Amino acid sequence: MLHRDRAAKIISTLGPSTSSKGQIRDLFRAGADVFRLNFSHGTHKEQAERYNFIRELELEVGQPIGVIMDLQGPKIRVQTFKNGSVKLERGSSFKLDSQSQIKGTNLRVAISNPEIFDVVEPGMELLLDDGKIRLEVLKKGISDIQTIVRTGGTLSDHKGLNIPGTILPMSPLTEKDRKDLSFGLDLGVDWVALSFVQRSEDIVEARRLVTDQVGILAKIEKPSAIKHLDKIVQLSDAVMVARGDLGVETPPENVPGFQKRIIQAARKEGKPVIVATQMLESMISAPTPTRAEASDVANAIFEGADAVMLSAETAIGDYPTESVAIMNRIIEKVEQDQNFNLGTEAVYDHGVDADAITVAARQVAQSIEASCIVTFTETGSTTLRASKVRPTVPIIALTPNLEIARQLVLAWGVNPMQAHEVSNFEDLIAHTLEVSARNGLAKSGQRIVVTAGVPFSTPGTTNILHIITVQ
Repeated sequence: MLHRDRAAKIISTLGPSTSSKGQIRDLFRAGADVFRLNFSHGTHKEQAERYNFIRELELEVGQPIGVIMDLQGPKIRVQTFKNGSVKLERGSSFKLDSQSQIKGTNLRVAISNPEIFDVVEPGMELLLDDGKIRLEVLKKGISDIQTIVRTGGTLSDHKGLNIPGTILPMSPLTEKDRKDLSFGLDLGVDWVALSFVQRSEDIVEARRLVTDQVGILAKIEKPSAIKHLDKIVQLSDAVMVARGDLGVETPPENVPGFQKRIIQAARKEGKPVIVATQMLESMISAPTPTRAEASDVANAIFEGADAVMLSAETAIGDYPTESVAIMNRIIEKVEQDQNFNLGTEAVYDHGVDADAITVAARQVAQSIEASCIVTFTETGSTTLRASKVRPTVPIIALTPNLEIARQLVLAWGVNPMQAHEVSNFEDLIAHTLEVSARNGLAKSGQRIVVTAGVPFSTPGTTNILHIITVQ
């Protein structure tokens, strides 16, 4: 089993630059822990090939590897233009309408989601192409919106449209998403990333479509989601600070504060939290990152993120393996820094027995210089509690459920292993010693801290702390 010299995890997006088994293997060896399949791009056949290569790699290395499927979501886009693009001049009139059968011009274009007409009002600002072009709404009709161009530029086919500060009357799951989701669940993905989450009801809707064995990852990329953040975090299994659209719909100076707030909310609930978008953006075409990008990755780790994610850097970039390797080095350096201290005060729920046991395990492991904390879990809850308090030693998650093991790869400090079923605590201790010997987790004379919930198979009952001395 490959042991990383860090606790935070790296997510690598696969794409045209990283579609072969050899390329995926290189990313894993460079430091990728979890792979992301972006269903905004590529065919089902291409995604299935990438998924199968990951599972072949998993067997090859003998440890679980997590897979996230990222749904496109209800991204509003302009349709096509006669010549592929138009030049919009500041002060000119421009109309958005529902006539998708007619190619666009510099006077008008159709949009993909006409239902937004119901929420648009005169005076609103509309952002096109990640905010590069800005329109002001002058008036609206039943099937069109008349605007004036406030910031001009070139607008091409299928660019995105954002309406800042508005909750849109649409499901987080489009018809395409539902087809993709069915396909991904049949493949066996471990996480479903839900795009453009606006409120807690979006999570409830998605939950009806997935099994308990698949985690729901809420992408926070709309300011409206910040207003419902606590409830969204509670209902999700993990969250992502998706800074791309978040940085379009809110002033850029707001994004760092939102990032910190989302991380704190996730840590309080003990849910894995990912920081994503433009982390090493310059490495799409350059072999090294900027100093600002290195600081961006480092700050996410200092703030307590479970994972950081590479998008275009590994999907379409010229230096995918180098991007992962440098991110790996940045994380290792931060976690060795004298100022790196994530503590437990902000996340410890006083009066909760399971949390008290987990905090005690962290303190005991540090006091006796244990080699690791071993958690036995069937649902993942005992392990996530251990991850929540950020111990100073590795967390080994033993679970009989391979799907749960793959999900737990995402969590901070966790090294999951598939184990056999145990019927009593004595069996668990014997199995822990067996796994420790087989994987070199502890040497003779070293001690291991074990936490579990008894009776077994009961979620949320972490109630045992035990110290084992390896003979």
